[in-house]
Amino acid sequence: MNEPAYVFDTYALLEIIEGNPAYLGYMNSRIIITEFILAELCFMLMRKAGVEVGFAYADRFSGFVIPTDKDIIKKAMLFRYENMKRNLSMGDCVGYFLARELGIKFLTGDRQFKGMGNVEFVR
Repeated sequence: MNEPAYVFDTYALLEIIEGNPAYLGYMNSRIIITEFILAELCFMLMRKAGVEVGFAYADRFSGFVIPTDKDIIKKAMLFRYENMKRNLSMGDCVGYFLARELGIKFLTGDRQFKGMGNVEFVR
């Protein structure tokens, strides 16, 4: 039996790291992230818990990175540009379009994605 796969955004990864019970069911999922999400996770953890912690989690999650091609990046940045009022992050837009390209859901708790198609919204 194959485990479900999701493109996790930084919010979802942080919630798992912090032990949010709403994310327990996703811990056995196949984790897919982009380089952008890995960088954002590293930086946010550096700010919260220090450089060593940020680097440790960057190492831990680096094996889940799938490279994104220029077409996904173009689509994601056009989407971000057309939705500037939503204040979407670059990393989230790239992750969202990678999920669409892979035919899987984008796992997030970011309010900006609530109600959007192809999104698994968890708080």
